[in-house]
Amino acid sequence: MAVVNIEAQKKPSINIGSQCLGNIMRVNVGPLGGNLLEVAVVINNSAILLTPSLASQCGFSMKMDQLGNAVIYASLQNCFAQNVEDKIFTTTLNLRLHGNQMVEDELYQVAETCQYTTWASREIVCDRSYMEASKCSRTLMGHVSVKRAAPDDYGLPEHPILGANSKFGDPRRAAEKQSIDAGFRITTLVFYTPGEKLMNVVEAQRNGYGITNTATRLVLRSPKASPETYIQNVAEVPMTVLRTSVIFEKKWLATQIDAAIACPTLEGSVSFTQNTITWFLPRHIDPLIYSGQFKLLEVHMGVDGQRLEPAEIAARRYSLTVNDVYIIVEIPIGAVGGYFKSHVQDGQYLTSYTVEPMLELLWTEDSINEDTRYKVLLPITTPLMSRPPQVHDNTVKEERIFKVLLGPLGSDVALMNITFPNEVLTVGDCTARGYNVLEHMSPNSSSKVFTLEVPFTDSAVLQMKGTGVTVYSLQLTFGLLVLPEFAPFSHSAYLEAKLVDIVPPSVSGGCDYENFYALVKYGTGGFNFKIMLGKRLLTPGLAQQYGFMENGTHLSFTVPFSSPDVVYEAVESSSIRSRLDMVLINPETNINVKEFSVACNFFSTLTECFPNGTMTALAVKLESVPSLNPSQLTLKDPTCGPTYSDDRYAYFVFTGNSCGTKRKFLPNMMLYENEISLPDELEMQKESTTNEPEYELKVSCYYDINKTHAVAFHTRPRRSEPYAENARGELQVAIRLATDNSYSMFHSVEDYPIARYLQQPLYFEVELMKSANPQLSLELENCWATLEDDRTSQPRWNLIINGCANPVDPNQVIFHPVWADARVQYPPHFKRFEVLTFAFAEDQDNLSSQLFVHCDVAICDARNPLGGACNRQCSNQENRIKGMTIF
Repeated sequence: MAVVNIEAQKKPSINIGSQCLGNIMRVNVGPLGGNLLEVAVVINNSAILLTPSLASQCGFSMKMDQLGNAVIYASLQNCFAQNVEDKIFTTTLNLRLHGNQMVEDELYQVAETCQYTTWASREIVCDRSYMEASKCSRTLMGHVSVKRAAPDDYGLPEHPILGANSKFGDPRRAAEKQSIDAGFRITTLVFYTPGEKLMNVVEAQRNGYGITNTATRLVLRSPKASPETYIQNVAEVPMTVLRTSVIFEKKWLATQIDAAIACPTLEGSVSFTQNTITWFLPRHIDPLIYSGQFKLLEVHMGVDGQRLEPAEIAARRYSLTVNDVYIIVEIPIGAVGGYFKSHVQDGQYLTSYTVEPMLELLWTEDSINEDTRYKVLLPITTPLMSRPPQVHDNTVKEERIFKVLLGPLGSDVALMNITFPNEVLTVGDCTARGYNVLEHMSPNSSSKVFTLEVPFTDSAVLQMKGTGVTVYSLQLTFGLLVLPEFAPFSHSAYLEAKLVDIVPPSVSGGCDYENFYALVKYGTGGFNFKIMLGKRLLTPGLAQQYGFMENGTHLSFTVPFSSPDVVYEAVESSSIRSRLDMVLINPETNINVKEFSVACNFFSTLTECFPNGTMTALAVKLESVPSLNPSQLTLKDPTCGPTYSDDRYAYFVFTGNSCGTKRKFLPNMMLYENEISLPDELEMQKESTTNEPEYELKVSCYYDINKTHAVAFHTRPRRSEPYAENARGELQVAIRLATDNSYSMFHSVEDYPIARYLQQPLYFEVELMKSANPQLSLELENCWATLEDDRTSQPRWNLIINGCANPVDPNQVIFHPVWADARVQYPPHFKRFEVLTFAFAEDQDNLSSQLFVHCDVAICDARNPLGGACNRQCSNQENRIKGMTIF
């Protein structure tokens, strides 16, 4: 259990954490941010500065990483620990950060309390700066008969530096309770180098050795570089060995206790390859084993003093192997737990990798009934490695931005500037100029990369034009620093991108008296675009209607000015100003590649004046009034609505003395006037919801007052009732069935009978054939259906009566307008209507029977539409007529 108390006079600017790791403790401090860290130990409310020599004598060590983080290790049995029965150990440290003279020093106090009760008979710690052996004092006098004495009879002389009576007390005496083998004192230490060398306790302490006795243990500590140590090869692994005999005396009695410490050296126990660090530790450490009955019980691996579980070892790709001779640790260079340090030599970038693995062993020797816990913390740094950073060109040419990645680099490398052919820019300058400069740290903060984005349009980018190709190039040099040494180095990069010059498609167009013509010339991408006409996509079916043609480099099509894809801009006296909007769209990005519009005035007979006083007017829906419903338009008399209407047109037929028409007398002329607009209530409603202008269309007819027409006629009694007979003559009429409402394809004679489901639409077309007279028009009088081929058979169901839909039919006929196209030269020669498939009530049990459709038609002279079917008007037809011809 660890209890940490951090005290500071202001909010900490660094992170401080501590942890108990078996028989050692660890304190993490940082990042220091370039400040100097001073460590002192606190005892009896006083602080003693830890110098390197005092640290190694008393069981402390410290290391720094490349990011400026400090790690402090301390033995639980250090000289200054508050020891409670060798079970609870508390160490208090003062941490002082020295900044510059303008900033006040920061002082932090860390108190760490650790519990440790799993002592082995002997514990050996090999730290980076000291070696420590701790032995249970109950075994020290196992071979000597002694007389019990008072507790104070067993101890050590006063410390030669601090003194037994100094105000700090004796740091070696951490507990009041002494060994049960009282009365004996340590008088002499014999060092075997391997020759014998005697020192009394005071001399040993002055030479940097730490000798401490606690309630149950005796501790011997030595600096790693002590003159009394020597190198011994154990299974061909060099080890630093300290062998001593501690002489205890009491009056006329004396005894000798042998103690040994052996720690591996870096040289000889570690080998390096390009990618791996391998550490060999002898399984049988001869200087520490006294009998042949050796048994290895446990082997643990860790990093930075922290044990690792097998799963974590595997996750970090470490390897721990135990064979008959060695315990082998393998660590990949760059693995988690270590860090890279950057170096610069002769302007070249080099790296080293540092990691501090730990091995902890537990063995027993049955003959002496002792167990030994052996812990080694071995800091390993690879030789300098040439790992120059790599330049990765991640440029996507289509984005027209150079994208470069530089790395990997050590986390201690900073980007200072970037040199271009004509200038040097700091990182801040690059950002202000619109470059994107970013630093990306790896998840474990062991390395980093830099990314840079420069647009092709920047002045630092060179451009060279070729035949149909533009070459963009960028030469740059990264200026870098290794911290905290501020060692400069640089790395150059050259980027190049070739772009094929993109020529977008071009559009041209024009019009004649009745059509728009569009011509598209392909760009470098060929025919790789979609075409929007108005608000509709040019589908294959629509393209066929518009006479679409394509030859590999161009495409063309023709759009009638009456097409629904055309918008009407304005109405003039005898023409309509129309516009065709066309957009080419990239199908992958849905971005407009090209927009094109062409506008023309098309002649149209908007108003017709007949000699009998009949007037006709055509009102069209303009672009400026998108919400207008033409069926709601009326003449001055609101009860006079359109004869035909759809979503674009309204067609009015009236006389000079009806629907509010006004008459004016002019010299030699008579003027009849009316106007088409929305009723007042609808106009007010529209104005409250939209900002559209008011719709108003003037209708005028002029008649010569003095002009007369002579009409001669005579009558003859009718000899018989007229009747129709199927025969071929100069005028022929045909009825056919279309495959869909486009009326572009029709069923042939071989297709009949044609099967349809109930309520499925049937599209009929009636045509006046072999006539080139534009003044003639075909009108439907009556159409009906029968179960027999005989047109007079019963039962019979009327579809069209007197040119209008049967008013009692629940599914009334729908009339379709006829537009001029490649097949239809004279729209008045055609009539089109739609019927939903039905069955006779008398024949509902036999839905597979046939239906026959018959029609009576009239051929009219458009110059004199009066009379019968030639001038018939239908009531309530606004919603039953889908369109009308205006020719």
